[in-house]
Amino acid sequence: MSDSSRSLTHLNAAGQPAMVDVGAKIPTRRVARARSRVLLGREILSLVQQGDLPTRKGPVFQTAILAGIMAAKKTADLIPLCHPLGLDDCQVQIEVVSEEAIHIICTATVTGKTGVEMEALTGASVAALTVYDMCKALSHDIVIQETRLLDKTGGKSDFHHVD
Repeated sequence: MSDSSRSLTHLNAAGQPAMVDVGAKIPTRRVARARSRVLLGREILSLVQQGDLPTRKGPVFQTAILAGIMAAKKTADLIPLCHPLGLDDCQVQIEVVSEEAIHIICTATVTGKTGVEMEALTGASVAALTVYDMCKALSHDIVIQETRLLDKTGGKSDFHHVD
């Protein structure tokens, strides 16, 4: 970071961990989208697509969607110093993007004083981990390749990633 005005937000003046004080901020509608890319391989993806591969835990994609939403709601319990948020909405979608890969996209929304990037990232990550967990009996070559923020709106500054 070459911009001298930037600094880490979760450190106090003494350099110790600290929660960011958002008390003076005005609540705004905030939306964040994050994506995890999962390489399943052709064989597993084919099985999943033929009927969402039923397992003892339930269908893979449906179970991963539920896990992602549940994780997004629990982000403050998982990531130190995150503010607990009552999400207005959380959606997880799974898209087949090639013969071997899927994208898991988590969109988190809140009207509040702080953003929901961590909730979206957590939701996408845990959904990807759930797909791995449910399919690992078929192969350990599954790769969770990338998790990234795609966009966010409603805070001090908006962000949009261009592929």
